[in-house]
Amino acid sequence: MITYSYISDKGDRDVNEDSVSIAKRRDGLCFTLCDGLGGHGSGDIASKTVTEVFSRIFTDLDMDAEDFFSLCYSVANEEVLRQQGINGTAQAMKTTVVSLVIKGDTCTWSHVGDSRLYHIGTDGGIARTRDHSVPQMLVMSKEIKEKDIRFHPDRNKLLRAVGSDEETPKYEVSETNKVLGFEAFLLCSDGFWELITEKQMCKLLKKSATPKEWLDAMKAVVLKNGKGKNMDNYSAIAVFISDKDGLF
Repeated sequence: MITYSYISDKGDRDVNEDSVSIAKRRDGLCFTLCDGLGGHGSGDIASKTVTEVFSRIFTDLDMDAEDFFSLCYSVANEEVLRQQGINGTAQAMKTTVVSLVIKGDTCTWSHVGDSRLYHIGTDGGIARTRDHSVPQMLVMSKEIKEKDIRFHPDRNKLLRAVGSDEETPKYEVSETNKVLGFEAFLLCSDGFWELITEKQMCKLLKKSATPKEWLDAMKAVVLKNGKGKNMDNYSAIAVFISDKDGLF
């Protein structure tokens, strides 16, 4: 059984440059979240363009996850580059991407940039995608600690994004995982994860019976911690998967 909930809000900004899409087929679902870069008229167009590409390809074509993501990123990058030409924004128009595909009793995810996917399994352990950002590289080189990413002065400096001159952006894709027991996923933009810790995510998950309850509880923490800080756009998708009663 699969249940989910999502939010997307402009925060204290004038425009919401985040975009969320959920595409459904008889045998699966595709959740995609993007955080646009480049300001109003750039970031919002880029993020919406890419979420629409992922949804359209998932709905129209049946292929394995590796081929799906390869095609999505190639087409999405081409579409964003085309939009750059139309709007005269050169490479200012870009976007992050994080996407989760659930097909039958398997799940696979992929990302570019610093929008994250958190995965919490039956054992309660939490894992996440690694940001394509300057602070993440500093963590990997042991120059700063993981906890320092959230408030690092270079936290918004990305190393990868959709909308580059490359034919296909350098995305990462997970292995295809079989659903075992209960799985919880959180896809979110940096405006969300910067204001809530992994420990808080797990604690609130234990108290939540549905994805909406979990997301509402986390949102309350995000709003509390972001009060008076000129909050960025924040978006998140919460997904619960259980092998009980079938997936669909």
